[in-house]
Amino acid sequence: MAADGVSKDGAALRRAGPRWAAPHWRGAAALLLLQVPRAALADAPAQAQDGARDLTTLPIEQLLSMEVYSASKFLQPASQAPSTVSVISAADIRDFGWRTLADVLRSVRGLYISYDRNYSYLGARSFLRPGDYNTRFLLQIDGKRINDAVYDQAPMGGEFPLDLELIERIEYVPGPGSSIYGANAFFGVINVITKRPQDLAGARLGVAAGQSGARKGSASYGWSDQQGRAVLLSASRYKSDGRDLYFAEFDQPENGNGVARRLDYESGQRFFAKGGGGPFELSLQHAERSKGIPTASFEQSFGDERSRTIDTQTYLDLGYRSVLPSGAALAARLYWGRFDSVGDYIYDVPRERVNHDGSSSRWWGFDLSVVAAPLPGHKLVAGAEYRRDYRLGQFSFDVAPHVDYLRDERHSKRFGLYLQDEVSLRADLLLNAGLRYDHHARSGAAYSPRLALIWQAGPGTTLKAMHGTAYREPNNYELYYALPGRGGQSANPELRRERIRSSELALIQQLRRNERVTVSVFQNQVSGLISQALDAGTGLPYFSNASGNRARGVEIEYERRWRAATLRASYSWQQLRQDDAGASAVNSPGQLAKINLATPLWNSPWRAGAELQYVGPRDTLRARTGGYWLANLNIFSAALTRHVDVAFGLYNVFDRRYVDPAPRSQRQDKLEQDGRCARVTVNHAF
Repeated sequence: MAADGVSKDGAALRRAGPRWAAPHWRGAAALLLLQVPRAALADAPAQAQDGARDLTTLPIEQLLSMEVYSASKFLQPASQAPSTVSVISAADIRDFGWRTLADVLRSVRGLYISYDRNYSYLGARSFLRPGDYNTRFLLQIDGKRINDAVYDQAPMGGEFPLDLELIERIEYVPGPGSSIYGANAFFGVINVITKRPQDLAGARLGVAAGQSGARKGSASYGWSDQQGRAVLLSASRYKSDGRDLYFAEFDQPENGNGVARRLDYESGQRFFAKGGGGPFELSLQHAERSKGIPTASFEQSFGDERSRTIDTQTYLDLGYRSVLPSGAALAARLYWGRFDSVGDYIYDVPRERVNHDGSSSRWWGFDLSVVAAPLPGHKLVAGAEYRRDYRLGQFSFDVAPHVDYLRDERHSKRFGLYLQDEVSLRADLLLNAGLRYDHHARSGAAYSPRLALIWQAGPGTTLKAMHGTAYREPNNYELYYALPGRGGQSANPELRRERIRSSELALIQQLRRNERVTVSVFQNQVSGLISQALDAGTGLPYFSNASGNRARGVEIEYERRWRAATLRASYSWQQLRQDDAGASAVNSPGQLAKINLATPLWNSPWRAGAELQYVGPRDTLRARTGGYWLANLNIFSAALTRHVDVAFGLYNVFDRRYVDPAPRSQRQDKLEQDGRCARVTVNHAF
């Protein structure tokens, strides 16, 4: 199998010379030949045997050299990647019983989550702007961009289109990634890598139930043969009635004394399929989600159960991989995407009416990449991408009688070229240099360089010095969405792209065979930051370019692994300074702390995962929130019987009351989050 070949060749390269001695180019090309096709298919790295795929069985020294793909678009040891990549494995997801991608990411150092009772929003290194739809993160599934075409939204919560049970691993690459990925790789790249059909051989059924009427059913099937052909199919449906919620801002008798009853409901369905044979792979994702809006956002009438949003996503992808006569590895991809978002908003002024507001987008594109080692000590990756957004529609109208307020139809295109060279300057010193050129139909050219110097200072010591830039284009929602009146917004077609310059110094120190410490010091300088402001004349919000923001901070992470237990703890100190006079750093916690511990329960088949998280005080648009601690506990058995797995999850164990800052679309300044809740999950494999 290819995975065995990669493992053996990698071992041979490690024996061939001291530390990072560069192999002969033929050997490197042979290694890339084995690596890149699997990366193009987004399979897991070298440890492909079922018993070795559980990362909890690996010592720290193996994890330090574990291969990651997302930092450079080819497999490389994590210690050599031009970033401090965080890897969350399927074992971690199982250990801690995470329910959404947002739950996973809030456990990663330097990241935090806000939730407005509709969508989940991700903050990094003190940045999370009100009204932002996760536009500064590039989200991928198996290396494919998931951000939509109108909002550039990276779906994180219940709107994420994939079941977590299908995930093999998640790679989070902090820092600017535009030198490889182009727009939106601003604060980081998140690559969700799905399991192979071999990992889910046969049929499986799963059911889950929890408080507030939460329930879910899922089914999957995996098949493969000795010729390399494989198929994976998965489908699921879920529903939650939601809790009754109290909002003091609506505490009047005509509003039910501020209690939103059965309005926090959510339901949806997901379908995922992928299969391949020879050099080709085809994948399809489809997801639909309906979410009630209990907060009466956008100046709606309070307490109406018809208020909701509906999101529909579809992604179709055809991949090809091959080896050129020169020994270089070639990967190509043709894709199509669709995203429809519709909101039903209920108003009673000046008359009772249902407003239909949303967007419809369609796009297609292709990308091509080549990885080669043409000279000793060099590893090159070059690529080209083209994307055509052939439908970028936004609309807003009353249903009956029909009244149009907004009907905006546009299209766009962009293309990019990139080149990166990983140079072995000497046996213990690597230079990673990359540059990308992008051209957008509206705004023209953008250049994104990145440099990283990686020094293996000793057998257990790695130092990384990294500097890069990234950019984000204003999206169509920020540019052209215009709606007068209550709950409306002004357009700003003069918006410019925003840019970031980031510098980071990281130390990775292996203390003993089973533990290590990572220390990172960073500074981010953002210019032209796009954020919401209020128009003094109309009183309506609109998006504008701020003059500048600077963030700096320190992140420390400690990891230790015993034979069957794991511990990961991190602390982040971060400070945001804004150049705008009188501007406040909204939703910017100064401190984050996280502890994750997973361990077997004595000699039983049961295992427990406990996590503790702290988020420091944050400014809201009008006031300030306090800091809070949260604790979650998950207990599961992966072998209760030969075919049955059972898990019990308890979230917010101590029923702590805490709030997140609200965006401008809410009358509320703070939104209270969920208290204690429980869930049980049962999976049966045939």
